[in-house]
Amino acid sequence: MPDTTAPTHTDATHTDATHTDAVVIGAGFSGIYMVRQLARLGLDVRAFEAAETVGGTWYWNTYPGARCDCLSMEYSFSFDRELVEAWDWTERYPAQPEILRYLEFAADKLDVRRHFTFSTRVESAVWDDETSLWTVVTDAGEQVTARYVVTAVGCLSTGQTPDFAGLDAFTGETYHTSTWPKEGVDFTGKRVGVIGTGSSGIQVIPLVAEEAEHLTVFQRTPAFSLDCGNRALTEEEKADFKANLEEYRKETRKFPAGLITDILEVNAMDISEEERTAIYEERWQRHRAPDLLMSFPDLFVDRAANETIAEFFRGKIRAAVDDPETAETLTPRTYPLGAKRITLDTDYFATYNRDDVTLVSVKDDPIVGLTPTGLATQDNEYELDAVVFATGFDAVTGPLLGIDIRGREGQTLRDRWADGPTTYLGIGVDGFPNLFMLTGPQSPNVLTNVVVAIEQHVEWTTDLIAHMEKEGVRTTEPTPTAVKEWTSEALALADQTLYPEGDSWYTGANIPGKPRAILSYVGGLHTYTDICDDVAADGYRGFELVR
Repeated sequence: MPDTTAPTHTDATHTDATHTDAVVIGAGFSGIYMVRQLARLGLDVRAFEAAETVGGTWYWNTYPGARCDCLSMEYSFSFDRELVEAWDWTERYPAQPEILRYLEFAADKLDVRRHFTFSTRVESAVWDDETSLWTVVTDAGEQVTARYVVTAVGCLSTGQTPDFAGLDAFTGETYHTSTWPKEGVDFTGKRVGVIGTGSSGIQVIPLVAEEAEHLTVFQRTPAFSLDCGNRALTEEEKADFKANLEEYRKETRKFPAGLITDILEVNAMDISEEERTAIYEERWQRHRAPDLLMSFPDLFVDRAANETIAEFFRGKIRAAVDDPETAETLTPRTYPLGAKRITLDTDYFATYNRDDVTLVSVKDDPIVGLTPTGLATQDNEYELDAVVFATGFDAVTGPLLGIDIRGREGQTLRDRWADGPTTYLGIGVDGFPNLFMLTGPQSPNVLTNVVVAIEQHVEWTTDLIAHMEKEGVRTTEPTPTAVKEWTSEALALADQTLYPEGDSWYTGANIPGKPRAILSYVGGLHTYTDICDDVAADGYRGFELVR
């Protein structure tokens, strides 16, 4: 087996193709863990990351207020007790700097940095039928051949800015929340516009309002948001989590969202309004979205049931916003609660009580474009010194299709997915041998605690590769039948829920021209894990293993 120490010098140039056993693309949670597992198999591993260090999404998203909407101790690796014991989270909901420090700590502790080449972007991965190898090409001109390619590119790592007219003509400052300047931005004394009120917009808006001379928020779609009630963790909470780590790890995979929640056995519509409201209020005070979203089993399949919790959220908006007209503008009414991402915030709605904050609904007054001195809507013009684009991501498939991936007979993944993604288990695609996608489309990915989903994905993929190495399997890929059946099952399952009713990145609706399809497996991590385990136990049913 070749030497496992791969060059990590970002200024290195390579004129000849080098060979390795496996290439991993990405250095977030999934990339770090995947590299560690493949190295433990004794494989030679090369890994590439566009950033200058590990972190993935949490390296790039440094905008003010950037914070995870999953509890810190739940949003961390659980596979290694030493790793857990050696790290103490400070807050209930961790902010971006702490998550980045954690991932840097984990990479060092797991000794994976030596496998990474940083500040290097993978441009293409092309399969060769004759050699049964992938050729991976980077933007530095390096070519690497490998038996296996594993994509660990993340689900929310390709930011998108709408093609506004006049964007190049605007003479002020422009920023996107997903590529925020590392040195920060000072908005003191400036007239600032923020476009977008999804998760990043809701987090950045209150902090920009504190600095700016005046803030104008251009709201595309109002959001359901929950006050996160963030605070410091107690020593007792940290000790309790560590003491019960094994039980936590085992139990998380038994729940739909990869989080331990108490789902009631009674439906929302089977009890009185007073009883429902009392349950919602008690769970609201927990400041943890899954406890609310999973209160009753019918909330995501029955629109009438969903309306009960949606109206509860609307009442919270009315209570937080002084002006009734502004409150109504901020109130979602056109989609079921949960069909678009529910956000966690700190003083978001109260921000609109400030005299120096203006709310503009672009549903009612559409954006025409930017001007040299600001932004024009259909009916008004706004003078601005800076514009912040909190316009989200080309989610799940965007990061994968940003790489020129070509399988058998030169077929591109982009062409293959022209009408929407097709996969088996969200892990593989027929015609693309030895290509493994971590948290890919039609896996639970963003509808779960993604770190738990990542651990499940990495461990299952590692077991498959270990099986191939042991049994002398040259290539593996899903059968066309397995892909067709899984894709059909995933889409049919989504159609039984309320998810398709939201025009969101969950379905690709936020990207013009992107095929409309649910990008996640909605059956829950618990069901998905059972299916994957059954597939493996049955000799990797649905995969063609060629010796």
